[in-house]
Amino acid sequence: WDNLLEWFRKDSFRSVETKMGRRPARCYRYSKGKPYPKSRYCRGVPDAKIRIYDVGRKKANVDEFPACIHLISLERENLSSEALEAARIACNKYMIKFGGKDAFHMRVRVHPFHVLRINKMLSCAGADRLQTGMRGAFGKPNGVAARVDINQIIFSVRTKENNVANACEALRRAKFKFPGRQKVLVSNKWGFTDIPRDEYTRLKALGLIVSDGVIAHKLNENKGEVRPRGPLKNFLKAAGLTA
Repeated sequence: WDNLLEWFRKDSFRSVETKMGRRPARCYRYSKGKPYPKSRYCRGVPDAKIRIYDVGRKKANVDEFPACIHLISLERENLSSEALEAARIACNKYMIKFGGKDAFHMRVRVHPFHVLRINKMLSCAGADRLQTGMRGAFGKPNGVAARVDINQIIFSVRTKENNVANACEALRRAKFKFPGRQKVLVSNKWGFTDIPRDEYTRLKALGLIVSDGVIAHKLNENKGEVRPRGPLKNFLKAAGLTA
């Protein structure tokens, strides 16, 4: 009996923290308050689960993939990095299976910079003697999430015209990994550019489009010039504002 009482006395006050599963998305879904990014004051932040933001043929020229499909958020909320990674995998797998691994380029348009916190509670025997309840309840970093606004683009897929239906279905499946509501839209722009498709083909025929990787620059129709890239001095030199 003495040994049993001694064991119970030691075990009942042992501050052992039990490993619990992740909290459900509803705990962190709403964008309340200010953004809380990683900084020198906010340390010990775990790495985001999503590490790849471009998949498919990401180096394909702008002329190869004219069609563009977007997944757009209909709510102002937080999307955890785990949900972003799960949605990216779901969309990528469907496109590879039904479209081909070189038939598309998908880009994740949001980044998880907002740090989520958790106020861990002990759930072992005798924990009520060690916990302080709501005193000092500011939690420790637990994960990261992306803050999205209404009508903000989450994912974009550029592909060929014959793959638009596959891209719409892939993004529809990715929707199920997120809380809240989203919609899939087929863009009227050429690929990832900001130029409408009919205007792009017209300017391309006139030789007024300069491709620059996955995007394109529109030349001035009167002068046939494009704003030079790089430091400000390059722009001033092209404009004739420097000696």
